[in-house]
Amino acid sequence: MAEKEGAKVGAEEMEEREREGEAEEVEVKFRLFDGSDIGPVRCNAAATTVAALKDRVVADWPKDKSISPKTANDVKLISGGKILENDKSVAQCRAPFGDLPSNAITMHVVVQPSSAKSKPDW
Repeated sequence: MAEKEGAKVGAEEMEEREREGEAEEVEVKFRLFDGSDIGPVRCNAAATTVAALKDRVVADWPKDKSISPKTANDVKLISGGKILENDKSVAQCRAPFGDLPSNAITMHVVVQPSSAKSKPDW
């Protein structure tokens, strides 16, 4: 019984956060493969999509890196251990982490060039 009540409270908190997210500004930092960062970037959690963040990563990518994405399709963003979907908003992707500041997010960036995804023709 207590588990159901806890799940109900959790769902209510998530709905409230989504409503609050309509105007919530968050700071997103992108952690690259070598431990360096891009950002932080300020954005509206409800209005900004993962696809828009990927475009930003490609545009702001440091020129001195040996690996670099050519398009947003070459980039995967990971937050809270999950690969984020392009059509989701930042608010939808955020996981509740108790007492951590709700306006700071670090996303990990994985670059997988399009050419590496396709199999060679033999």
